[in-house]
Amino acid sequence: MEWTKVTVTTTSEAVAAVSNILIEAGANGVEITDAADFKAQALGPYGEIYDPAKQPCIKKGAQVAAYYPETIFLPEILPQIKQRVAQLTDFGLAIGENKVATTAVDSHNWATAWKKYYHPVRVTRFLTVVPKWETYQPKQPEEKLIILDPGMSFGTGTHPTTRLAMQALETVIRGGETLLDVGTGSGVLSITAKQLGADQVYAYDLDKVAVRAATNNLALNPIAAQVPVTVNNLLAGVTQSADVIVANILAEIILPMIPQAKPLLKPKGHLIVSGVIATKLKQVEQGLQQAGLSVIQVLREGDWCALIAQQQED
Repeated sequence: MEWTKVTVTTTSEAVAAVSNILIEAGANGVEITDAADFKAQALGPYGEIYDPAKQPCIKKGAQVAAYYPETIFLPEILPQIKQRVAQLTDFGLAIGENKVATTAVDSHNWATAWKKYYHPVRVTRFLTVVPKWETYQPKQPEEKLIILDPGMSFGTGTHPTTRLAMQALETVIRGGETLLDVGTGSGVLSITAKQLGADQVYAYDLDKVAVRAATNNLALNPIAAQVPVTVNNLLAGVTQSADVIVANILAEIILPMIPQAKPLLKPKGHLIVSGVIATKLKQVEQGLQQAGLSVIQVLREGDWCALIAQQQED
């Protein structure tokens, strides 16, 4: 999977707000380079002075950088990032240049560098996502852990679209269901489904890297170790009927998937779709309704939405 580094040039005072904007847009963490951090200061036991003139650094302002996988449609979110940063002036923050630049990233370097940004996350009342390199003990008896080594795949539980999908699964799963996970990414939703009591889970992804990552993550969670992960283009050719189908993907990909999902849903079955930016919500709602599915709940976090739709009885 390819990654892109998105760098926003701004001011020192806007660093925290810009960081939040980038994370809400799908980043798992940020890198901050602030000119204010490069002022000369005493270093070492002998009072050696750090000379910023001899070190590579920016001379003024700040840069906030974030990393996005190819599963995130950058042409859509880059204008939104720039607009949201511009709106910070409404809150009295100076934003400086507000330049947004992109750079391709060496995937091998990113695979290890980003681990410092990833820590246990309590996503819902019952679900906590834990990186495999962290030691974590449940805080409550009912808390269930999802162990992940996300590597190069998207879906760690930190992004709003993943959290919303997990919350939706927690809403509809009662135990014993058959579930299809479309665009499984890291496998986090398949593991979630098994932890919540789903019986049979089948995971699909078009990206072979994601399929390998999901398989490895499922193996880290004994309850989900036997979930099959298959390379597949959405639900094309799938004949397995299901009580629940979940897809955390872009709205542009959700729309052609809906007609594929409709005939696979059992009566009263649920289709959960996440990854829907607020401006595309009506379009996805219409797509679901046109397919004969009833939208029973819309979950929101920031500018992101997830929808729970239900198949009608025959």
